[in-house]
Amino acid sequence: MKTGLLEPREHVVGDDAATIVHLVDERAEPATADGAAAPAGDPISRARAFAEPLLADRLLSTGEGALAHADAVAAILLGIGAPPSMRAAAYLVYAGDFLSRPEEVVAKAFGASYASLVVNTRKIMQLQRAAREAQIGAAQRAQQTERVRKMLLAFSRDLRVVLLRLASRLQTLRWFAASRRPCPPEVADESLHVFAPLANRLGIWQIKWELEDLAFRFLEPERYHEVARLLHEKRAERERRVEVFRIALAADLAAHGLRAEVQGRPKHLYSIWKKMRGKALDFARVFDVRAMRVIVADVATCYAVLARVHERYRPVPDEFDDYIAKPKANGYQSLHTVVLDDDGRAVEVQIRTREMHDHAEHGVAAHWAYKEAGAKGYAGVSASGDFDAQVAEARKAVLRQLLAWERDFARQGADDGTLAQGVFDDRIYVFTPQAAVVELPAGATPIDFAYSLHTDLGHRCRGAKVDGQMVPLNTRLASGQTVEITAVKDGGPSLDWLNPELGYLRSARSKAKVRAWYNAQAQATTIARGREAVEKLLQREGRTAFKLDDLAAQLGFRSADALFEVVGKDEFSLRNIETVLRPPEPPRTDDEPIKLRSASPDAERPKGGVLVVGVESLMTNLARCCRPAPPDAITGYVTRGKGVAVHRSGCSNLRQMAARAPERVIPVAWGKARDGGSVYPIDVLVEATDRQGLLRDISEVFAKEKMNVTGVNSQSTRDAGGGTARMMFTVEASDAAGLDRVLGVVRRVPGVRSARRK
Repeated sequence: MKTGLLEPREHVVGDDAATIVHLVDERAEPATADGAAAPAGDPISRARAFAEPLLADRLLSTGEGALAHADAVAAILLGIGAPPSMRAAAYLVYAGDFLSRPEEVVAKAFGASYASLVVNTRKIMQLQRAAREAQIGAAQRAQQTERVRKMLLAFSRDLRVVLLRLASRLQTLRWFAASRRPCPPEVADESLHVFAPLANRLGIWQIKWELEDLAFRFLEPERYHEVARLLHEKRAERERRVEVFRIALAADLAAHGLRAEVQGRPKHLYSIWKKMRGKALDFARVFDVRAMRVIVADVATCYAVLARVHERYRPVPDEFDDYIAKPKANGYQSLHTVVLDDDGRAVEVQIRTREMHDHAEHGVAAHWAYKEAGAKGYAGVSASGDFDAQVAEARKAVLRQLLAWERDFARQGADDGTLAQGVFDDRIYVFTPQAAVVELPAGATPIDFAYSLHTDLGHRCRGAKVDGQMVPLNTRLASGQTVEITAVKDGGPSLDWLNPELGYLRSARSKAKVRAWYNAQAQATTIARGREAVEKLLQREGRTAFKLDDLAAQLGFRSADALFEVVGKDEFSLRNIETVLRPPEPPRTDDEPIKLRSASPDAERPKGGVLVVGVESLMTNLARCCRPAPPDAITGYVTRGKGVAVHRSGCSNLRQMAARAPERVIPVAWGKARDGGSVYPIDVLVEATDRQGLLRDISEVFAKEKMNVTGVNSQSTRDAGGGTARMMFTVEASDAAGLDRVLGVVRRVPGVRSARRK
């Protein structure tokens, strides 16, 4: 069963914000959700008037009336001291399910802050529903914990969602109890193990104890009624004794000049049951069945009252706690002691100031009272808007309680076996200087933090402050810290950041962004080199007016940059571009012979020592695209009017031409030149770290090896690691095998990364 969510049956047609606002202004009556008078324009009355036509006669999936539920939620928020604007939001959240564009309409009618609250709360409601539906035995428990963590993140972005969801869940349980309908077990379990601990961490005792008692009633009805029966027995006598003790204590304190308000403390069934079960106690040994609460003006009076109570009554050993000197993790402060009355019966006494009492009952809500006139947002509540230092610190304090609740949740699950230990250990939550929450992987650094905010900020990050102190960029962050980034105006990441031993980056996302930056720089350099080569070719061919994008499209590339990239990488021959630039030859008829120029009549072997098998007298030439040399495997291609072009068998240009005209491919072999001393031009590519004297050192290697260099083309690029030089040498060698030995010597030149044939 889906609970706490509206099931929209129809949406408002034509959500014109101006029309709705006009309707609201006409219907608005100066009355708050609890019936008190309110001035015209009061946010509660306006919000209720806005929601009433949308929620009237609508039912929640629990069966409760939607408008009645919203009224009750607003009343609960009033009871814990929430400001009027938050109580007004209770109506808008539920009305949002019946608007086709809720964020837009609510923003125009009530402002962006309300619209954000409506959207975030509805998302959380959907997330909760999905989490409950995913609980299919213990195997689904891990999924539930992950969803709980996502809920926590959503809470941290707008803490108003916390109160609205707590109040809504409390009202849902109240309705099940009042209507005597069975509450779905998953709803009761979620209330007891997620919402009640959350309310406890936030110090909202008033909601916490009622959630626990109601969930206890639905989950374990037999034990609930057993404890209720034990409390009910001799109820009149016990209440009489409590009242006698209260009157006597109040009179005694007044007689000693201690002004105090003494009241009986409510008996919470679930807390009694927990003590009976956890400490294996008999009901008679549970001391807080009879309890007093003493409220005074200041801390000094708290201790004076404690001294007087211990003087007047006999204290029970080991039953004293000073939560004023050492507050609980959620900020709770009070003095707790157990004494024996005149009849020897145990009575628990709690002593606190009025401020401590308000915090104990209402928690963070007690600190959310603020002057709404002119305020831009909720103090310590909304993540949007401007924050002064006090508001930011208040927000951080509350968020730290949420993080502590997360750890409590994981620890409790590990103790009872329902969760794997350390289930939340893979994430941390840190603050920006404006108190916005950022989720990071455990072990994250300030650079990870910068990249999570914005990629450009990560690239330009040069320093960081953690809680106001300068720290190294590889410092591991911890939950609850405030991180501030120092960035340069222009710049990029360092290659050191990718070194895992230095520990600059933890997030895979950050590492990917650094790699992408360097890849983009290398790609830009390659494209520039390819563009230069193509533009030079266009100049040689006299085709500078040729559009580069059209040229790329004719060659099968999606853009000119894609063409430049493969040309810059030497993966695409400029010969292919020449083919496109030159006009096609007129088509040849089938009976037209291929005209070939013959070599000189007295030539026994073709020039260059290449033997054309079967056609010995044909003229041959070595292809410049692949520069073949013995003992390379070679293949011939019959050209039009230029004899046989000899290619290396693996040449990409040869493969393309052979695919178009396979009949032109002929076998060829190396022959013996007449002079016995033929040399062949071979292109060599060298890549090295740029430095002074690099070209000289490489040239000296070729000179020592008696290898003539006929051409050099060099290009240098600068990057974060220094510089890279790419050089192409055209050398003359008698065979390729000898060149391989020389290239081995070139590779040993300092700074050279690679040396290979083109």
